[in-house]
Amino acid sequence: MKTTTMTLCASMLLALAVPAQAAGDPKAGKLKTPMCAGCHGINGWRTAYPTVYSVPKLGGQHADYIVAALNAYKSHERSHPSMIGIASGLSDQDMEDLAAYYASSYSGPAN
Repeated sequence: MKTTTMTLCASMLLALAVPAQAAGDPKAGKLKTPMCAGCHGINGWRTAYPTVYSVPKLGGQHADYIVAALNAYKSHERSHPSMIGIASGLSDQDMEDLAAYYASSYSGPAN
């Protein structure tokens, strides 16, 4: 009985220690990238609206960061007009899928 209880407790602790898998589907995310690729898929791309700045690469970014950034645009916590427009049309699953795809793809150093 004591061994069974210890085994059960150890199994539960091990399950808690394993990092959770991303909730998104990278294959589904890849199908949703056309709206991103026009800016984020071009090496060295700079945007001129609303100000001039280098557009960050998404490949290799952490999935949680991408989801948080998209949610911040959707809620207007971040203020880029184009990103607000894109993020407001995304469901939570769309965001998770895009994040899973970009987190699993690395396309060279970030701008």
